[in-house]
This record gives sequence, structure tokens and C-alpha cells, in this order.
Amino acid sequence: MRGGFRNRLIVTVIALVVVTATVVAGISYLLVQRSLRRQLVDDAIVQTEFNVGVLASNDVLPTGASRAQFEASGLADRFLQRGPSALYVEFDGSDDSFASDFSMVDAGSSIDPELRALVGAGRLGYAFLGDGSDAELLVGARRPSGGPDFYFFFSAAEIDAALGELRRVLVLAGVGVTLLGALVAGLVARGVLRPVRNASRAAAEIAGGDLSVRLPVESSDEFGQWAATFNSMAASLDAKIRELDAARRREAQFVADVSHELRTPLTALVSEAEMLSAHLDQMPPPARRAGELLSRDVARLRALVSDLLEISRLDASDAPTATDEFSLAAFLQAEIDARLPAAVLAAEDVLVACDRRALDRIVGNLLDNAALHAQGAAVLVAASVSDGRLEVTVADLGPGATEEALSHLFDRFYTADPSRTGGTGLGLAIAQAHAQRLGGALEVKANTPSGLVFTLEIPVTELLPQRDGVAMLPSHDRGETTTRGGS
Repeated sequence: MRGGFRNRLIVTVIALVVVTATVVAGISYLLVQRSLRRQLVDDAIVQTEFNVGVLASNDVLPTGASRAQFEASGLADRFLQRGPSALYVEFDGSDDSFASDFSMVDAGSSIDPELRALVGAGRLGYAFLGDGSDAELLVGARRPSGGPDFYFFFSAAEIDAALGELRRVLVLAGVGVTLLGALVAGLVARGVLRPVRNASRAAAEIAGGDLSVRLPVESSDEFGQWAATFNSMAASLDAKIRELDAARRREAQFVADVSHELRTPLTALVSEAEMLSAHLDQMPPPARRAGELLSRDVARLRALVSDLLEISRLDASDAPTATDEFSLAAFLQAEIDARLPAAVLAAEDVLVACDRRALDRIVGNLLDNAALHAQGAAVLVAASVSDGRLEVTVADLGPGATEEALSHLFDRFYTADPSRTGGTGLGLAIAQAHAQRLGGALEVKANTPSGLVFTLEIPVTELLPQRDGVAMLPSHDRGETTTRGGS
């Protein structure tokens, strides 16, 4: 996916910000909660100690006092005036209790047994009850001289409300920090990955053929060193490609020069071989055999020089181009008649316009290859035109080639079967070069059940179809008509 690493970097930074903000907010909330509750507890304890130790002295409330004595002392009102929201009192040796409010009648059931035991042992204890507007702090204590047990309820609603407001603020702050982190992450990712984007664009331009592209070295850090290394690599690649291109031009020029220089003595050799061939019947058998070998080798040399000259022109882009109008079926039949009369043709009878000479070289070389490497096997030539593209297939049922050989069939001077003679090893390379020059392609694959299928596809102009359908031209072998699949 495009920008995948950038997205992952942004997500990582945002996740780090979210985790950090959550941890900080959580710790802050716990510290504030602890501080507020600690303050409430401290104030409530001070108030409770004063109520129990000072206001409820033995002079006001004797030890072992009953509920009636407590109510008569007026301590309940004095306690409630000093801060507690409610009061609950349990008296020794009695199941009776005092509640400052009707809703507090069952307050004894809400007191934790541990708190009750702590107060019964003469120690002061506290516990938080409820939440929200019902949040309360319960503080219990017993007078030092003994009974009764006092339980003071202090409202913690304000603390809970403050904590709720703090939670909302922390959530909003977390959202804001996350959005800010996303913005910063995008800017950081953009800045960090800018050298990578520049390198990607530079690599794409180099792949497109522009070897002069270089990266700006803007710093001395790892990215700066990377840019310098990239520039060094690009410069080295540029130099190597220039050297290879110069070597290729020298090689092509050498082949062209040698081939050109060979033409003059070769012409003389061809003439002399033809003169010799005209008198072979008058020669004794040993001399006749030598003359036949000489004529054949001169013909092969002539073909080799001709192929070398043509491939040199193709390498130098000096091969002439022309646009000719001709009948596709008639053209292919003429090629078959001249090179492989036993082949069968299945082609649309249409008029096309393209470089006839180049097409002649391509199809002719494919037929020559089939005649040489698929001797005696059935060969089918098929052609069709669709959407301005001409497709020609030459399929044979010969011995075929191995997977390794298939990848080298278009290499120059490559011979799949070195034991066979008669070719120059340049025919398929020339055919492919012509196909590429015409803006098309030439490919090969294994045929079924055996043999090879060569497929040529080039752009053409279809002028005027002469008739619909496919023309099945008869084989020249006893006038039989043969049809079969080519691939």
C-alpha cells in the first residue's frame, strides 16, 4: 500500500501520545483524588476528635449514658452545627440507637464490620460510602472513657463532583493532545520520510533512463550519508552504462565494418562458386565433392554476412522503414510457398498497411526456423487483425525445446541443437529486433502436445476487409486441407 510506512509511523507516534496522555491523566487523577480525600479525612478526623473528646465530655454526657440522656444533652444539634451531615449513635448494652435523620434509621446496617470492630476497640476509623451526590465519608469514634459509639457522616459530594469535572477535563485534554500528536506526527513523518520520497523519485527517474539525477545532500546525519552514497552509486552506474554503451557501439561498428569489408571478396567468391557449380558434372568424384562443399559453405557465409549487416543496421537504428499496402493472406501464402510449402495457412483475407519488408523478415525467419528444427512435422501459420493489431502465429509439432532453451531462443548465435547445421543463429534475433522496431513483440512458448508456438503482434492499419471469416488455404502436399490447434 502506498504510504504504508508513513501511516505506520504516524499511528505509532499517535499511540505513544495516547498511552503517555492516558498514563499522565491516570496518575494525575489518582493524585488529586487522594489529595482531596485526604484533606476531607483530616478535617473530618479533627472535627470528630473535638466532638467526642471536648463536646461530649463526661460533664455533658456521663459514661454509659442512654439514648434519652443523649437526646436531653442537646449534643446532636451541636454536632450537626459543626459540619457533619448526619449522625448515628450506638449505646453500650442496648440495641437502641440514635439517628439524626429518619433516613438514617437503618444506618447501622451500612457500617462495615471492620469499622465497627475498630471503633469498639476505642480507635478512630473511617470509610467512604456511595458515589456521586450520595458520596459520604463515615468516621466512627468512641469516647476515651467508654461509650457510646459515635458515627459521623460527612458529605463527599463536592469532592466527587470535583473529581468528575477533573475527569471531563482530562478526557478533553487527552483528545486535544491526541489531535495535536496526530498533527505533529504527520509533520514529523513528512520531514523524516522526505529523503526517502526523494530517493524513490530519483530511482524511478534513473529506471526511466535519466542517469543524471542526483539527491541533494542536506545534512551530515544518516540521511545525508545515504544521499551521498546514492549519488555515488548513480554516478558509478552512469559511468558503467556509458562504458557498456560505448562498447556496444564499438562492437556493432566492428561487426558492420567487417561485414561490409567482407562483401567485396564474398561477391567474388559467390561468382566463382556459381561458376564452379555449373561445371560440377564434368569433375571427377573427389573434386566434385569438394566443389559441392565449397558452394554450400559460400552460401552459408553469404547468409551470415547478410544477417550480420542487417542486425548491425537494427542495432544502429539505421534500418529503413516503409508502409506498404498488401493482402495479408496473399502475403503469408507467398512466404509459405517460398520457404515451407508443406505449412498450412489460416488467415483473414484483409488488406493491411505496415512495413512489408520487416514483416517478410520476421515471418520468413520463423518459417526457416520451423523448416530447420521441425523437419517433417506439421506447421500451421495463423493470422488475424483486431483493434489495429496484427497477430501471426507459427506453430509446429516438432521436437520443441527445453525450458532452459526457450529463454535463449532469441539470443544471438544461440543454437538449441548444436548438432544441426544450416542456420546462422541470428534469424530469431533479427525477427525479434524487427518486431520491437515496429512497436510490437515476438514471443515463444511450448506447443501442445509437442513443438513450439511463435506469436508475433504488431500494430497495423486495416484498410478494407475483402470478405468475412477465415480463409483456409489448402496444403501443397497432394492438395489436402488440414486444420488443427496451434497452441
